[in-house]
Amino acid sequence: MARAIWTGVVTFGLVSVPVGLYSATRDHTVHFHQLQRGTADRIRNRRVNERTGDEVGTGDLVKGYEVGEGEYVLVEPEELDEIAPGRSQTIDITDFVDLEEIEPVYFDRTYYLAPRGKEYTKVYELLRAALAQSNRVGIATFVMRGKQYLTALRAEDKVLVLQTLHWADEVRDPLKELPEMPSGRAGKGKELDMALQLVDSLSGAWEPSRYRDTYQEKVRELVKAKAEGQEIAAAEEAPAATNVVDLMQALQGSIDQARGGERKRPGSSGKTARKSPAGTSKKSTGGKESPKAGRASSASGRERVAGKNELRKLSKAELYERATGQDLPGRSKMSRQELIDALSRTAGRRKKKSAA
Repeated sequence: MARAIWTGVVTFGLVSVPVGLYSATRDHTVHFHQLQRGTADRIRNRRVNERTGDEVGTGDLVKGYEVGEGEYVLVEPEELDEIAPGRSQTIDITDFVDLEEIEPVYFDRTYYLAPRGKEYTKVYELLRAALAQSNRVGIATFVMRGKQYLTALRAEDKVLVLQTLHWADEVRDPLKELPEMPSGRAGKGKELDMALQLVDSLSGAWEPSRYRDTYQEKVRELVKAKAEGQEIAAAEEAPAATNVVDLMQALQGSIDQARGGERKRPGSSGKTARKSPAGTSKKSTGGKESPKAGRASSASGRERVAGKNELRKLSKAELYERATGQDLPGRSKMSRQELIDALSRTAGRRKKKSAA
């Protein structure tokens, strides 16, 4: 069972609940030791005085902030401890905001929060349910290991999740920092329509188990092959950048490939399950759809894409409001894209019923 890396109290208003903080993720990276070439001798990192070359013990280390060339302001660890903010073990929620208002770049690490005892589960669940139904997150600060963190508490199924956030002055402005950015609206007209069709063709539910870290798998295969005296094939080179002149052709080819099932998705069989429009039969037309059925299928596809395009213009709050009005099950746990997909499917079913 996992061990709490921090314990304290979550407060909102005058309500508080004792909690423990647990890591939500783990690293599956293959780790290597450093060895001297031609030997099995480990290489160790040591703290060395760059002037004398002598090794320095941890007890003789002090922090220094450089104010000029070769000039430092010395700071003792105890002095940093004395000014540490918020020494109390408290995650104090000061604001509740819509989750979609926080740009993804602000999110850092993810942790689970759990109540410290059965007697605290009711208050814990009260906070989780309130966050879930309001579709908001609690913004709070807390101190862990001598560092203050800005955090967002959000609700997942049966658990509270705490995500550390970057401070505002830690996030760079891409328009100021990046060298090449589009000067105007590059995507428009038929190119944008085709790009949207491609996105729609490749859209699906978020299933994280479908995706694998294939690079780490290759690293393990490499280690195993070398241990057995075998060789492993090199990976293919990355594809060349798409030429702007060939953009339309590349988009159309991608759409045809996606609709034809040639692009095998992770966890799929590579086959498509496209159904003939209701009331038609491939068998009765020699294995081919009638021109009328083809036109109906094409029109239906265009309507579906157009419907999704309209939904994409809405905020998550607006999508959630529509989902509530249509009483969609599980809407409080859906992401913005899942709400778009669910509302689009519901609209499609309603059109079929009305046509029937």
